[in-house]
Amino acid sequence: MKNQSEKKLIRQRRRRFTRQFYRGNKAAFICTMLLQPITIGINVGMAVLTQMVIDVITGDSDKTLLQVFLYAAGILLVFVAALLLERIVQPRFIERAMCQYKEYAFSEVTKKSMNAFSKENTGRYLSVLTNDASDVGNQYVAQQFYLYAYAALFVEALVMMLVYSPLLTAIAFVFALFPLLASLKTGDRLAEKDRIISDRRELFVGSLKDWLAGFPVIKSFRAEKEAMESFRKVNTLLEEARRDRKRTYWTIEAISSWGATFAVLGMYFIGTLLSGHATFGITAGTVIAFVHLMDYINYPLTVLPQFWSNRKAAIKLIDKLAALLQENVRNEGGERLTGLEEGIRVENLSYAYEENKPVLQSVSQNFEAGKSYAIVGASGSGKSTLLSLLMGSSDAYEGSIFFDGKELKQVHSDSLYELMTMVQQSVFIFNDTIRNNITMFREFPDAQVESVIRQSGLAGLIADKGEDYVCGENGNGLSGGEKQRISIARALLRGAPVMLVDEATAALDAATAYEVTSAILDIEAFTRIVVTHRLEEGLLKRYDEILVMKSGNICEKGSFAELMEQKGLFYSLFVVAQS
Repeated sequence: MKNQSEKKLIRQRRRRFTRQFYRGNKAAFICTMLLQPITIGINVGMAVLTQMVIDVITGDSDKTLLQVFLYAAGILLVFVAALLLERIVQPRFIERAMCQYKEYAFSEVTKKSMNAFSKENTGRYLSVLTNDASDVGNQYVAQQFYLYAYAALFVEALVMMLVYSPLLTAIAFVFALFPLLASLKTGDRLAEKDRIISDRRELFVGSLKDWLAGFPVIKSFRAEKEAMESFRKVNTLLEEARRDRKRTYWTIEAISSWGATFAVLGMYFIGTLLSGHATFGITAGTVIAFVHLMDYINYPLTVLPQFWSNRKAAIKLIDKLAALLQENVRNEGGERLTGLEEGIRVENLSYAYEENKPVLQSVSQNFEAGKSYAIVGASGSGKSTLLSLLMGSSDAYEGSIFFDGKELKQVHSDSLYELMTMVQQSVFIFNDTIRNNITMFREFPDAQVESVIRQSGLAGLIADKGEDYVCGENGNGLSGGEKQRISIARALLRGAPVMLVDEATAALDAATAYEVTSAILDIEAFTRIVVTHRLEEGLLKRYDEILVMKSGNICEKGSFAELMEQKGLFYSLFVVAQS
């Protein structure tokens, strides 16, 4: 029962993706399907034309060459008209189908929580949305027309063969069994080869992404040789899988070709024998036409199993994408947050990434709306995990997180992200203008943009380089402090009432870090929760409350003066930081 329910769930997920191929695209699909029997029917028409010409030449037909010519001209005109229309409609269908498929997949990715997504291997998404999507387009979307076309060719050829001679048709089917059995015996192996290629492509893309991102590390450690060897291994694995797939395909093709050749020779031999007997009413033209028509019986029988195997392989790729998008998806609640009036209250919050290894233990704290909080403590004390849970990264926690009295597990993530924004140590900058990086490509009034530029301390950068300055790939044309200021400006422009800051200044020099943190503290009416390892007295005095974490719990809290007077853990951390 469980197996059946899992299969049903997989089919339901798959349908959400396959429906994207036809959404608003049905007219092009239907038109292409109607044209297929006409464009493919030219082959049958040519076989009939061959029979007519030979029988006219041998005197076995009552038709004239002029009649045969007019027949050929009619076939050609219909074929050309249908082919031209098909060449317009089919590519448009495929283009729209694949655009909608990838757009739907990307929209599903954007529904994931930012913290949960950060735990995933983005190389998997690069693989399924590029190489795998290309295979889906070729082996599922485009090939469905070939499946239908060759099925139509088979039916059309069979009808004509029955019209000519039921006896030769029966004999032809016996011979056709050879290529069919050969193709069926080996066809399923392609699906497994495609699955292996997909897995190894994912490994290759993920590894390549890591090497390029880690290029400075490779150079600084003089690890070019080791990186090259690692690249060689994954590259070889991928190309070996592609080679095996080609060998399998060529083997299937060769076996099918040999079977078809044997069938054609057999048909020539039997047909020649029967054409010598007037009893059967078989002419030389009929034998030639039958051999042609038999090709149109044999070929669909040999390629359709291969096409079907390709289709099954593509379906597995769709299922793989659907399953990937189900990972790390937060369960959505029905409650919506419209603002933060009272604050955020954490009660007895406990959390563990691994069983029996708690990161947070019975944390309780009230973050009042509009106030600023610093969270300090040694590495591994649970600071970043606390912020991550406030952003809704997981609902597998014990205890409660309340936003104005609404439990986080019951809150819809869309309204949560409207309420919260996060500034992290790693800031992503698009290869676009400073303004577009601040506005995230949306339209805002100039006065509003200028205001956040001033508040975030970007006025000097804008005066020097201008709003239209292109930042470079991931902001390689900017300093670390400038990138952090852009991230602050983004947060201010969004107007989210809660700002979470996670070690945002860790990679900056002391002077720049002081300026960036000061800019955050200058913001009024925002609730600011700042995780920091920099213990600057001038900044710490500006926080409404400082929380000191140790071993997953808040062990001390109070103002800077109060904590210094206690001479506890905070006092020790501060004294060490000044030395």
